[in-house]
Amino acid sequence: MVWVQALIGLIILLIAGDILVRGAVNFSLRIKIPAFIVSLTVVALGTSAPELLVAIRATLDNSPGIALGNVVGSNIANVLLVLGIPALIAGINTSECKTVKNYVFMMLATLVFLSLAFLGSFSVSEGIIFLILLTLFLSIAVRDSLQGKAEVSYLEVENVDPNLARWKIMLFLSLGLIGLPIGADILVKNASLIATSYGISDEVVGLTLVAVGTSLPELATTLMAAVRRQADVALGNVIGSNIFNILAIVGITTMFGDIPISSSFYEFDFWIMLGAGIVLFPFVFMGLSINRLWGAFLTLAYASYLYLTIQ
Repeated sequence: MVWVQALIGLIILLIAGDILVRGAVNFSLRIKIPAFIVSLTVVALGTSAPELLVAIRATLDNSPGIALGNVVGSNIANVLLVLGIPALIAGINTSECKTVKNYVFMMLATLVFLSLAFLGSFSVSEGIIFLILLTLFLSIAVRDSLQGKAEVSYLEVENVDPNLARWKIMLFLSLGLIGLPIGADILVKNASLIATSYGISDEVVGLTLVAVGTSLPELATTLMAAVRRQADVALGNVIGSNIFNILAIVGITTMFGDIPISSSFYEFDFWIMLGAGIVLFPFVFMGLSINRLWGAFLTLAYASYLYLTIQ
């Protein structure tokens, strides 16, 4: 039953997250917030809501391994699985993608994350550093958009619906805000029970079951972008998600409690996360496309990582 209940929690979490994004995007545009600001902030933060609520709930329930495992595991899954499967199916032509600046910021955030991790735990002070970096990242993105006068059309923003009634917007916001904590609570509690039942650690559950589950929206978005030949969207989605996972999720979660770091992260998972980031280098800087062969490599690498983690 714990597996079924964990699945139910995950489904509630993902549906609530999607509904919240729809409500928040359309509400923001109705009150005349510029479309590119909505795209950079509301959509990005909204799609990270499942990971954020899981991290907060796990921290409050004294299961920090799930909280940190979810972040690290999601960043690994985003590169190896979320890019791997779409590339395997359709290929991703990243030769003309302009993601250098965001990629550099992602690697900077990763290095800061790993450096602070050697203090033994993430507390409020580290969280403030992450949130300052997040503010810097968003400020640079907004500045670049304004300087380039690359105003985004409302119709280009994900989940926008100009005809959505006001009462539906409020309903979506309400259901999303109610559903997210409920789904997170069910998922975290049953994930901890699964860990106990099978004699594995919370860290492993966070790195695998929870991380893969909460990465499903990114996988769906990237798959559709690959099929539509929107390489910028595919690669940008992964890089942006990894930045928000580190800076927003860890940063905000530390406000609810410290996140102690298990020794297993230092021995293996942190380095896989760093390596996954480095793997993107030739696709970002050298114009190399993520063809089906690369897709197979990335997917196989993720399968191998899961096997070694569960052992």
